[in-house]
Amino acid sequence: MMKEAEKNSHTLQGDAYGEVRIADDVVANIAALAALEIDGVASTVGNITKELMSKAGMKTVNKGVKVELLDAVVSVDIALIMEYGYNIPTTCKKVQEKIKTSIENMTGLEVADVNIRIAGINMVKQK
Repeated sequence: MMKEAEKNSHTLQGDAYGEVRIADDVVANIAALAALEIDGVASTVGNITKELMSKAGMKTVNKGVKVELLDAVVSVDIALIMEYGYNIPTTCKKVQEKIKTSIENMTGLEVADVNIRIAGINMVKQK
């Protein structure tokens, strides 16, 4: 019987020394952090369950990020809040490139696609 952690992870390598497994949440965290590095991205957006968990003290950076791994190929869905005044298509292209590069460089997995949903605009001006 497969353990819960094994269901939500992917084997990166296995050899005589053992195996290296990476959890889906780690890939989601990499995607979220990469997106937040791009100017114009205010935050990621989570569902109500994750927001309630964070209020209970269980912080997750990967709110609003869903990853699917199939045979070392990753598909990423991410929901973002954008900053007001930034060009959405240009910013999203940068986010897609950054997420793809970050995941591939850090994990060795191939990223098939990065799908972005703009969930809102942050209208607060920074001082």
